Amino acid sequence: MNDYKQIKSIILGRFFRKMIAAGLVCLAVLLVCLFAGKFFLSTFTWYGTEGIYPLLHWISDNQQLFVAAMFMAGLFAIGIWYWVKLLNYFQDVMEAMEEMTVEEHLIHLRPELREVEQHMNQIKFQIHRSERLAKEAEQRKNDLVVYLAHDLKTPLTSVIGYLTLLREETQISPELREKYLSISLEKAERLEELINEFFEITRFNLTHLELETVTVSLKRMLEQIIYEFYPLFAEKQIECQMQIEPENLNITCDTDKMQRVFDNLLRNALLYGYQHSTIQIKARICQQSLQLQIENQGATIPKEKLARIFEQFYRLDSARQSKTGGAGLGLAIAKEIVERHGGKISAKSQKERTIFTVELPMKIESQSS
Repeated sequence: MNDYKQIKSIILGRFFRKMIAAGLVCLAVLLVCLFAGKFFLSTFTWYGTEGIYPLLHWISDNQQLFVAAMFMAGLFAIGIWYWVKLLNYFQDVMEAMEEMTVEEHLIHLRPELREVEQHMNQIKFQIHRSERLAKEAEQRKNDLVVYLAHDLKTPLTSVIGYLTLLREETQISPELREKYLSISLEKAERLEELINEFFEITRFNLTHLELETVTVSLKRMLEQIIYEFYPLFAEKQIECQMQIEPENLNITCDTDKMQRVFDNLLRNALLYGYQHSTIQIKARICQQSLQLQIENQGATIPKEKLARIFEQFYRLDSARQSKTGGAGLGLAIAKEIVERHGGKISAKSQKERTIFTVELPMKIESQSS
């Protein structure tokens, strides 16, 4: 909106300056013509019987009135000229607006409208970029839905198969029964994960995030999340270390949604971290805002993928393997929640270390000791 007002001010200022300059030129031309005409006519001998003599005599007696009348006529002609020119500007802009949907070429306007041309090309670029990103996100979502729908069949078939064996083989040994039940439970849990991913896609598209903020202890919130991950840490033999300065730091936020942010980041660090590695969580106050970092040791993320890591339905594993990620919404949701809190989230990856940083410019408190 500010850009539009600034461009309008520039165009109108230039337009009226040209009109004023044209008016001054018109006045100067009239004065020059008047004096030149008087000098030229004075070279002739007049007897008063000439047909044009009464008009020239009247002009000589009413020079100021004549100049004023001619100046007003000139201004009227200049006004008509610039009014037509303004209509041509409007027509050019309207025709350019019809080209906003054409991506092949840039919009070109006359030099007087160069600011409008630049602004329209910028808007055109943003529109086509947004459309392209939306199409890519929609395509990734469609691919993901197809993948999930296809992948639902595998665990479901296994569950039905092993349960059928348990029902039909009445003389099965306890060891084999336990094996079949374990496999059925494992496949059922995988089936639940896939169904949850379907719900995640629906919630992300239909849910409008509204914040309900309260003041909570950051340390207790993180300890609770880390505690829930202990079985997964043990499975990959990963150690999780936490460092908060000061330890009694309180933050004001929507706890449920902020827990989801930290859960998604920690889950991402766990999924893509090496076995026998360490995940480090660091939080501190930096320039009146909370800065929280989650660092893991894992394969370095290429720059081209790192730039898209917060997009909807984007996953690092292009093969969409079941064991290395979900619907590709975790980081996109985390980004939206953090931005709703007025903060920002970023990631960097180098030398087999990936760091996610959350900055929250919000009210930060420390409990009194």
